[in-house]
Amino acid sequence: MKKLIPILLGLLLLAGCAGGAKDEDTFDALMEKGEIIVGLDDTFVPMGFRNPQGELVGFDVDLAREIFTRIGLTPKFQPIDWSLKESELNNGNIDVIFNGYTITDARKEKVNFSTPYMENTQIIITLASSDINTKEDLKGKAVSVQKESSAYDAVSKETDIYENLKNGGLITFDSNLDLFLDLEAGRSDAIVLDEVFARYVLLSKNIEDYRILEDNFGEEEYGIGFRKSDKTLLEKTNETLAELIEDGTFDEIKKVYIND
Repeated sequence: MKKLIPILLGLLLLAGCAGGAKDEDTFDALMEKGEIIVGLDDTFVPMGFRNPQGELVGFDVDLAREIFTRIGLTPKFQPIDWSLKESELNNGNIDVIFNGYTITDARKEKVNFSTPYMENTQIIITLASSDINTKEDLKGKAVSVQKESSAYDAVSKETDIYENLKNGGLITFDSNLDLFLDLEAGRSDAIVLDEVFARYVLLSKNIEDYRILEDNFGEEEYGIGFRKSDKTLLEKTNETLAELIEDGTFDEIKKVYIND
């Protein structure tokens, strides 16, 4: 028993050190390493996705490269399970969340956000043949969203609609691409998702087969997510983002992927 006590104390000390690291400002360590791990959903067009050659491309990918290169860091992109994004960040598996990441009050409790850099709307899409014309018409219907997404939060906040959906709630999928597949198969009556994503996907489909409702589930803004302790990295990123907007680089990147 006496021999076990020093071992147990050592393990407790190691655990304490590991937990403390999550509360540190990591900017100096990142600069010394010269790399930053960027977490993203690699199916979220046009913000971060894989081209036919399997390479990661997209507005947020190019923007991250420009921001962090100017700071002096090489971004390494890490695809993650979007439903676990805040856990991945706060456990140290990634250093930032950067991929059409909507700023919400609930998320502000878990992470710090950069200055907002893009606006978005949570839109409702149905098949053209659908009898759904308003949000009220969603009652009693099957509605799908991505897991742990801002679309999920937006719909669930409107309790009168949410509580009256078919089966008493939303159908959820890992990827927004799955929403279109479920809608096309007739299992979902409507889908709710980011307008930025949806309009890009619809470019590759027969637009006449779909209808975007005039009603929506609210406007929002995208930001970059940081650990609460990484105040220096947040400050440097905001400064660099402002420079990119001022010198026109932001718009040059945007027009490659997004047609306003």
